[in-house]
Order: sequence, then C-alpha cells, then structure tokens
Amino acid sequence: MAEKPTILNKTTIAKSRLFRIESLDIQFSNGELRNYERLARSGSGGAVLVVPMLDSETVLLIREYSAGVHRYELGLPKGKVDAGESFLEAANRELKEEVGFGADILHHLSTFSMAPSYLEHTTEIILARELYAEKLLGDEPEELEVIPWPLNNINQLLATGECTEARSIAALFMAREYLQAIQRF
Repeated sequence: MAEKPTILNKTTIAKSRLFRIESLDIQFSNGELRNYERLARSGSGGAVLVVPMLDSETVLLIREYSAGVHRYELGLPKGKVDAGESFLEAANRELKEEVGFGADILHHLSTFSMAPSYLEHTTEIILARELYAEKLLGDEPEELEVIPWPLNNINQLLATGECTEARSIAALFMAREYLQAIQRF
C-alpha cells in the first residue's frame, strides 16, 4: 500500500451557507503533484442517519421533500450532529424531531461516506430500538409523514421509486442483516 499523500496547501475557493469548496494541492509519495477540489465539512460534528424499529419487523420511514431531486422521498430520519453532542445523542434527537419517538437502545451500525473522492462528509448509521413516544420541535418546514414499513420488504420499497437515497437503502439492508443475526442467538 502506498504512503498517504501529503496536503501541501488547502484553500477555500467558494463558500455558501451550507457548503465550502476547498482546493487541495497534493504531493504523492512518488513525487507527483496534483490539485483536487472537495466539498468540505461545514464545521459540524458530522451527521447521523437513524433506522428506527417500531418492533422487530417494522421500520419507520419518513416522507420528506428533497430539494436536490425536487420531489418527496421516502427514507430514514437524518440530520447533523450539533456542537457538544455525541452522534448517539444526535440520533435520538433527530428521531424525536422527525418521527416523534425516542429510543432506549441505540446501536452504531457503520459509518458511510458518499463520493469519498469529492466529499469530506461522513454519516453515522444508527439502529434505534425499544422506541417510546416523545416529540421535539425540529427545523423541518412542514410536518413529516411517518410510514411504517416491513423491514423484510425492502425490495418492494425500492420498486415504488420513492426511496432512492443510497444511504437509506444501504442502512435498511444492514439493519435487516444485523437484526436477523442477533435473532438467531
């Protein structure tokens, strides 16, 4: 395995309310120099995506407007980790804000990156079980519709065309595999 390249220079070349684009001058171990651009973290503690299990067979999805594709999507609750919050605390807060439930059991399934060649962003994938009713006021512009879905019918969910976000899809399959494994013991 090659030695990790050295970042010689890092410059912010564009910035918005949500995003910062960085230019990176990189030197590889063989002496080659390259310039890369990436969408950098916005200073937050990262992000979480939560797989809320109403019971051992039912996941709670949300229907939410997605500006990037300009339509409503079915997916999992998600959000940023606020300053001073652990990712498990953020997952429980987002669950309360978006779904109206908290969880007694939170389990970290994985950490996902999206387009790691261009995005510095990562998302912590959290499985939430033993839910209890608790609603917190969130920052959504409208009430989110909560939809119970059988976890064993992920393929049927995908066939609807309403759930296209790769993180949600991968997290659903991972949660199903994890729950099946722990139920065997």
